[in-house]
Amino acid sequence: MIRSHRQSRGIWAAWALVLTFVGATLGGAAVEMLTSADPAEATGQRAISSDAVPINRLTLAPLVERVAPAVVNIAVLQSSPYAQNPLLRDPYYRLFLGVPDEALAPRISAGSGFVVDAERGLVVTNQHVVSHARAIAVGIGDRQVEAELLGSDPLTDIAVLRIPARGLKALPLGESAKAHVGDYVVAIGNPFEVGQTVTAGIISAVRAPSAGPPYVQTDAPINPGNSGGPLINMRGEVIGINSAIIGPSGGNVGIGLAVPSDVARRVVERIAGSRLAPAAS
Repeated sequence: MIRSHRQSRGIWAAWALVLTFVGATLGGAAVEMLTSADPAEATGQRAISSDAVPINRLTLAPLVERVAPAVVNIAVLQSSPYAQNPLLRDPYYRLFLGVPDEALAPRISAGSGFVVDAERGLVVTNQHVVSHARAIAVGIGDRQVEAELLGSDPLTDIAVLRIPARGLKALPLGESAKAHVGDYVVAIGNPFEVGQTVTAGIISAVRAPSAGPPYVQTDAPINPGNSGGPLINMRGEVIGINSAIIGPSGGNVGIGLAVPSDVARRVVERIAGSRLAPAAS
């Protein structure tokens, strides 16, 4: 009996050791699973993958790289407003009025434009950019060329220049009649003469006033120097020519106005004397 009792105790001790080993193994595996698992999965919540919306779909860079070479800077040599007054041409009268001689010196103003016909070297800009111009220079990339003013239309504020057709890229005029409020647009120009600058926004409104030509309103930032530059849709087509700003100080406050491309096309074709290529459908 004593020997049998000792054997029973030995068997129970062996079983206890086995159960202890199995429990420790299972416990360790459970801890490893918990520590290696995603905390969001452990709580029943799955995190959204960071590549759910690919980053390359959130950029306008491909569009800008394609259209920017066709956008130009325009420098205009203009006569001083003082020089247009015959009385101020008299040095004694200027002295009497306190107008310095330097006030009669020619001035250089800047604006923007874009190539609309690469084969003929046609450039579109605003009429007010090139008004009273004594000389016009167009900057394309790192080179400047002299431009000829073919004609302008003060009512629509459109002017057409001609430059040597060498290595040019053109932007197609789209159909502004198909533009909708809320469409994304890009404005490219030379604001404050800092160099080519790109801004983006949407079409805020398409206006058809009772008096004067219609216009496209946008919140894409437009500042002095952007005048004459293109307003481009997501297909790379020009749907407007940036022309004016509504703001208390002449700076951008989110209301920019552009001449619709449908209006600009008629004016450009009339001045150039031939039809422009239609935008790709």
